[in-house]
This record gives sequence, structure tokens and C-alpha cells, in this order.
Amino acid sequence: MFAIFQYPFIQNAFIAGSIVAIVAAVLGYFLIVRGLSFAGHALSSIGFAGAAGAVLLGVSPIYGLMVFTVTASIAISVLGREVRERDVATGVIMTFALGLGILFLSLYHGYAEQAYSILFGTIVGVSRDDVVFTFVLGLILLVVIAIIGRPLLFSSFDAELAETRGVPVRALGSIFLILIALTISITTQVVGILLVFALLIGPSATAIRLVHQPLQAIFLAIILGLAYTWLGILLGGNSPWPVSFFITALSFGVYLPVRLLSKGIDSKRSAKGFEKLSITDSALASQKDRND
Repeated sequence: MFAIFQYPFIQNAFIAGSIVAIVAAVLGYFLIVRGLSFAGHALSSIGFAGAAGAVLLGVSPIYGLMVFTVTASIAISVLGREVRERDVATGVIMTFALGLGILFLSLYHGYAEQAYSILFGTIVGVSRDDVVFTFVLGLILLVVIAIIGRPLLFSSFDAELAETRGVPVRALGSIFLILIALTISITTQVVGILLVFALLIGPSATAIRLVHQPLQAIFLAIILGLAYTWLGILLGGNSPWPVSFFITALSFGVYLPVRLLSKGIDSKRSAKGFEKLSITDSALASQKDRND
């Protein structure tokens, strides 16, 4: 079973999949606690149009993905400042992008295999250059989220309090959506646009049900994401079925019993794990006000 790791394309898939699993798990946690699952789904659908346009122009689909998803994330941030406005703006932008994707595919007269790979991923077709690109972009994303992680977490649980403490809530929200757009771009190589939520949402959604502390939940989500990816590659490499199927099946197969057996703790209640941090920040701010 493990003999498949002697092949370079399996090694590339293993490395790229590991990087994507880590990045998707970290960003996915913030996506859930900020209530942006629909926006994440929309960005993946919008990425389909960008990838189809790139194929039509004869360039790598990932560049089209990045251009369309990043542009859409900025548009959603500008047009949807309030929660209700954001969902409406997201829906309008998504439907327009899907229409463009259909147009691009109708104009494309090449092999349908490229369009198929956009939708369902081609992890076993990842080249060494793709691995390097994924590693560099993934590292940048992790560094940025490490820098803005604390204020982003603060604003995710209590935006009003964070804003009164001088946290640039809207700017952080816009930056985060751009990070999600870039994460979707690299995740698509593994599971495709239609299945991107398997790694972006699945591990984090399961972790939040099991652990309350944010850092512990993120760590558990990373472990789950890596496990799904590694097992998916191992099973897919030894069967005629696609790797993306095994990854999504594992993600769903673990989440479902956890969801049914959990006590109904939703993502917002994980704010209890953030309570000490909020109290500490508030106390420090109050002390600063008294000193001033």
C-alpha cells in the first residue's frame, strides 16, 4: 500500500496536500467563527469563472482563480459592510461570476478534461513547480494570519467591543476575505472548486464541536485536515477512485457523528474559550484609561 510513495507525483501530491490542509484548517476556523461560510462558498464558485477564463486564454487556471476570487473578496467587502448587505452582495456577485464561467466554457473548444480538473481537483497532477508555489503562498498566508490573528479573533467574537478598543474591524475583515480567496485558489488544486469546503470547513467545523479553546480548536483542525488528506492520497493511490472523493468522504464521515453526538455547541459559543482574552484586553484598556 505504501509503495506508491516512491512515485514523484505521489510525493508532490503529499507535500502540496499537507500545505493546503494546514492553511485551510487555520483559515477555516476563522471563517466559521466569523459566520462567513456562505461568502467562502461564493468565492469558490466565483473562482470557477476565473479558472475557466484562464483556460480559455491558455494560462494556468490558478492565476484566473486568484484574480477573480481576490477581486470578488474586495467587492464583497466594499458592497457588504453590514451582514445583510454582505449576503445580498455576495449572492449577486456569485451569480454573475457563474454566468461568466458558463460563457467561458461555451467559448472553450479544447479538451473537457481541463474544465473537469477545475471542478474536482488534480492533486496527483501537481508538479514540483506547483508544490513550490503552494508552499510559498501558504507560508505567506500563515504569516499574515499569525500577525493579525489576535485582533481578528477579538473582532470575530465581539466586533463592537473590538472597534471601541481601536481595532480596525472593517480593514481586518477585508484582509481576511482576501486571505480566504488565496486559500481557495491553492485548495482547488487538491479537491477542486466543487469540493473545496471539504478542507476549508470540514476539519474546523468538527474541531469547534469538540474543543472550545481557539488555539486548541485550530490545532485539532490541522490534525484532522492532515489526516483526511494523507488518508485520501493513500486510498486514492491504491484504487481507481479519485483522491478528492476520499478526502470529502472522510471529512463528512467524521463530522456527521461528531455533530449528532455533540451537545449542540455552535461556533459562537466557542467564544467562551475567548472569554479570558476579551476580559484581559478590556481590563488592560480600562487600566490605560484610568492612567490617562
